[in-house]
Amino acid sequence: MILRDLPLLFSAPQAFAILIAAFVVSMLLGLIFHEFCHAWVANRLGDPTPRLMGRLTLNPLAHYDPIGTTMILFAGFGWAKPVPVNPNYTTNPKRSMLLIAFAGPASNLVFAALAGIPIRLGLVPFHTFLVSNPEQWATVWTSSYSDLFGLFLSTILFLNILLAIFNLLPIPPLDGSKVLMGLLPDDLARQYQRLEPWGPGLLMLLIVAPFVTGGAVSVLIVTRPFLEFFLWLFSGVSITFG
Repeated sequence: MILRDLPLLFSAPQAFAILIAAFVVSMLLGLIFHEFCHAWVANRLGDPTPRLMGRLTLNPLAHYDPIGTTMILFAGFGWAKPVPVNPNYTTNPKRSMLLIAFAGPASNLVFAALAGIPIRLGLVPFHTFLVSNPEQWATVWTSSYSDLFGLFLSTILFLNILLAIFNLLPIPPLDGSKVLMGLLPDDLARQYQRLEPWGPGLLMLLIVAPFVTGGAVSVLIVTRPFLEFFLWLFSGVSITFG
């Protein structure tokens, strides 16, 4: 993220500052709230593990992963420290694991919905940072305080939707794999669980695919319909990612 938009630091420092601030809020605070919600739901369902491990908190240091969280700023992807849970403490472990897993992505959708309110009400314009020539668009982004705030909220909106949808992909160890296991009948869930050892490798292939294929294969292709739907739902703006 920083490397991609670094030219704006000299040509449009206001736009650069807004984009970096929005990215930090979205990825760092969004991930922290994401992990906190896992912990909160687990605790509410009767699993004390996150609370005993000090994860039932919004303190960023409790969820910070030295490698994964730092990578977010430079590589555009990363992770927070996973919340340890033990659904066997709950009355219905399978259902509880589904709810605990879904709580994280759901928190990002809430974050996105809140960011989209001023845009949907027409108080600020929608601006996408997904442009091939950000230095040219910087003139529009910085034309008023309303445009700057619109860029800030639009970036938070988009990134949190992307975080939610990405985490709901049914690839271990993403939350979506646990949600799917909670939905499947027991016999199918056991068969699906056998894929867990392959999950990190599949996930890494998905992450590096855009760089290897020149963008021909990317997570955006898989998530595009959901991104377009939630962007419209939360902001009222219809965008087609082609």
